[in-house]
Amino acid sequence: MPSPADARTGVDLVALGADLEPGTLLSAYCGGLFPMPVDPVRKRSKLAWYSPDPRGVLPLDELKVSKSLRRSSRRYRTTRNQAFDQVIAACAEPNRDGRWITPEFVRAYSRMFELGWAHSVEAWDGDRLVGGLYGLRIGHFFAGEAMFHTATDASKVALVKLVEWLRATGARLLDVQWATPHLASLGVVAVPRTDYLQLLKSATAELGEND
Repeated sequence: MPSPADARTGVDLVALGADLEPGTLLSAYCGGLFPMPVDPVRKRSKLAWYSPDPRGVLPLDELKVSKSLRRSSRRYRTTRNQAFDQVIAACAEPNRDGRWITPEFVRAYSRMFELGWAHSVEAWDGDRLVGGLYGLRIGHFFAGEAMFHTATDASKVALVKLVEWLRATGARLLDVQWATPHLASLGVVAVPRTDYLQLLKSATAELGEND
């Protein structure tokens, strides 16, 4: 698979093809790539591998927590790795705008969860799952994949708890792929790909605990 270091500046798409086997995914993420389907409407489609330039990164000490988000954090109960299947299913819900998570991706990341590489954070209102997120933890690096919410601020509360866990366990890099305006309001910054690859190399140099 091509190295993102050799990709043209400002070009996000780096490669096509390959598979979603655990070894492929780990190698890709450690190299600065992540997959998305070329045609998410089809159940199976060719894979595209991205390395955005610039890359969205959330500095763990710079998460912006508003007063309303603090109130929401007290409202919802949160857990980690207690409902991974429900979280990824909600993120892959067919009627969501911009849906890209195909059944193939659900199977692949569920397998990564079984192997201890994928993690989820859940937000609950009573016994009802109302928000959450999932991603991969590789050493001191976490690659955020997707989040969802069905109640106000529930996905943001999950993000707050994710950051707390990452900080408590010595993580150094939280990747969110693209720095959208919504994520920027939470503290996400856009990092040039060359700088991101250096941060990634440092964060994955000594693999730590995954849970």
